[in-house]
Amino acid sequence: MAFNFLCRCFLAAFLLPFVAAAAAAATSFQARCLLFAPQKYIQNSTLNILSFVPKGTNLTFPDNDATCARPYQVVSVDLCRVALSIPTSHRSSITYELWLPSTWTGRILATGNGGIDGCVRYEDLAYGTLNGFATYGSNNGHNGTTGVPFYRNPDIVQDFAWRALHTSVTSGKKLIKLFYQQSFRTSYYLGCSLGGRQGIKSSQKFPTDFDGIVAGSPAVDFNNLISWRASFFPITGSSTSTDFISPALWSVIHEEVLKQCDEIDGVMDGIIENPNLCHFNATATLCPTGVSSNCLNAVQVGMVEKIFSPLLNGNGDLIYPAMQPGSELMAVQKLYAGAPFSYSQDWFRYVVYNNPSWDPATFTYLDSLAAESLNPFDIRTWPSLSDLRAFRNANGKMITFHGGQDNQITSFNTERFYDGLLAEAADDHSCQLDDFYRFFRVPGMFHCSAGPGGWVIGQQGGSPANGIAFNSSVNVLAAVVNWVENRVAPKSILGTKFVNDTVSLGIELQRNHCLYPLTSTYIGGDSTLPSSWSCS
Repeated sequence: MAFNFLCRCFLAAFLLPFVAAAAAAATSFQARCLLFAPQKYIQNSTLNILSFVPKGTNLTFPDNDATCARPYQVVSVDLCRVALSIPTSHRSSITYELWLPSTWTGRILATGNGGIDGCVRYEDLAYGTLNGFATYGSNNGHNGTTGVPFYRNPDIVQDFAWRALHTSVTSGKKLIKLFYQQSFRTSYYLGCSLGGRQGIKSSQKFPTDFDGIVAGSPAVDFNNLISWRASFFPITGSSTSTDFISPALWSVIHEEVLKQCDEIDGVMDGIIENPNLCHFNATATLCPTGVSSNCLNAVQVGMVEKIFSPLLNGNGDLIYPAMQPGSELMAVQKLYAGAPFSYSQDWFRYVVYNNPSWDPATFTYLDSLAAESLNPFDIRTWPSLSDLRAFRNANGKMITFHGGQDNQITSFNTERFYDGLLAEAADDHSCQLDDFYRFFRVPGMFHCSAGPGGWVIGQQGGSPANGIAFNSSVNVLAAVVNWVENRVAPKSILGTKFVNDTVSLGIELQRNHCLYPLTSTYIGGDSTLPSSWSCS
């Protein structure tokens, strides 16, 4: 007993200096945080928040627009939180958040937005700081998830198109250097959907803003994406119309899609590995004579055929590719819901036509021509290989991923975009696209996250990063860091699906997502194991 007492005393004496040093460091960091005056260094900015946030704090955001649906965020490390209002013109500004971790790797991370919204992604700020990045993001020039602020204010549209992110970058780089009293080592970007478009736009317009970019499920060809999404409501009609296809009937359609296409890859698992091989025959859902339930009438079959067809102009030229089969169960929540798609409705009302009374039920391909012709601040985002040359010459690296069962942006569009770059690279022997830009398809993933496939790849904060290590083999952000800093380009990314999407229940399946245009191919064995598949 005396021996145990002596051991405890010795251990306490041994640890005491380290505990004291840690406490002193925390106190020093807190003091440095509270003495920081960021508004002095960003012209005409207003300081809204400066606070030291201890590890484990559940931050609440009472002033955050309710439509952003982000009332709180748990913080996993000690950090200094800075919130500024930064003007971008005489009638526009951004709300800017910068989170500075006490343990910093020398890396900085910018975060993107989504939809047409103005919502800071606090979960991405927490994700970045957890992994040692000084992390920042903005409201992209307006608050909330609607397009109303765009109305008759092109300055806010310009912020949305590119200026808010670039302003965030220049402000972040300056403030981070001042706070840590040393320069950053590397600059990164993480975004999906609209955030994917923002990242690709930055690589084109500001090629030195980022050393590494993760641009997921990107909303490139933005004007035509807006039109494609608008095109579904005139096809489906309202949810009260006679021939409206209900969610229950979409479940029937989805089962038929899987019946026709799931086993093309050799495994019936609810995952369509390569949607390009799925040529869905909607007539198989037509009601036989005398049957009227769990099947479609002729008008409804025609609707499904239109939904799975590309959007064309009056000459039959492509405006936007078709929706890939397999996304039905999620797409019915918005695109096929029998109501106007809100992002498209707002864009046409408050940007294209400046007419809040524009009727989305009247949409035709002529509206898409109007949107593309306007193309405010070149928001389209469809760079050529030559447009990306400066990013490549600055040694920038970019990774794009896209879910094969995306319910909001068809994955066929990202393939079209990347195929165009590949074709240009084939004619330009001085530039190999894979040397700086790589694309990975993620079979079985919905829009940016979730789905029956191995969708957890560290692509966002929250559930997309939970349960996996910050390791380049399983995490797409870590993969671009490894590519930038160690010149090791990713050849595949191992995706994980947890049981009921709950980490504590264990892994349901894992699969290596292949470098495009390779496809994950079943070679035999337990289909839930990555060793049962190869990229070919």
